[in-house]
Amino acid sequence: MAAANILTSVIRRTSGKGSIATVTVSRPSKLNSLNSHLLTLLAQKMDNISQENPGLLAVILTGYGQTSFIGGADIREMAALESPAAAREFITRVHTVCKSVRDCPVPVIGRINGYALGAGLEIAASCDFRVASEKAIFGMPEVNVGIPSVVEAALLPGMIGWGRTRRLLLLGDNISAVEALQWGLIEKVVEPECLDRALEEWVQLLERSGPQAVRRQKKLIRQWEQLSLEKGIAAGIPAFEEAFEKEGEGPRMLSEFFRKRQKGD
Repeated sequence: MAAANILTSVIRRTSGKGSIATVTVSRPSKLNSLNSHLLTLLAQKMDNISQENPGLLAVILTGYGQTSFIGGADIREMAALESPAAAREFITRVHTVCKSVRDCPVPVIGRINGYALGAGLEIAASCDFRVASEKAIFGMPEVNVGIPSVVEAALLPGMIGWGRTRRLLLLGDNISAVEALQWGLIEKVVEPECLDRALEEWVQLLERSGPQAVRRQKKLIRQWEQLSLEKGIAAGIPAFEEAFEKEGEGPRMLSEFFRKRQKGD
């Protein structure tokens, strides 16, 4: 059985258009739940992975094995917290991981292979999009152990609406992958053995796009989340302008597209 760790593999695409990194939370004996050590390792990995791999197209974030994506934060460690200050330090680590996922300059795809509970669901929500096994289970059970759901749980109303957020957070209720898809919590559900095939379809779409355009688009989306509507619209103008910098991929890819149209390709 794999030891508790954050595993990383980087595979160069056969097209030569970049690489895909897979980051795996590995603590299978505890449903891949995250203690302080793993939270620190995961945040560091997500902060550095793009710099370590300049041609990176995307990151796939998943859990080890077939049972669990991330089963939440470590219950034993939380039960041993001895003060509000210690609790603040622990939950800040959870937030730091979620922020590192959201701030990663390339798309982060959640490969939800099983339980996504509590902090695991918050990390899944922090990904740019998600594909789940039809056996996956989603929930925010914190109220069942006497604590509120916090930090990136605040992303949920924008994804699934206030009523459904209240159902998850106030009732501590779990939902299936099919229901999560209907709610808009995830983007695709497949049979467990089809997870990697579904990911490959998305990766192929990223390959045909301009990698700098994708990075600019993710950065702009993050700005839209934080800005007013008017300021978000205005933020798109410099983003568009940057795409036309000298020898940038915007003019090159537009010219290639136009030439192919003229040739009837």
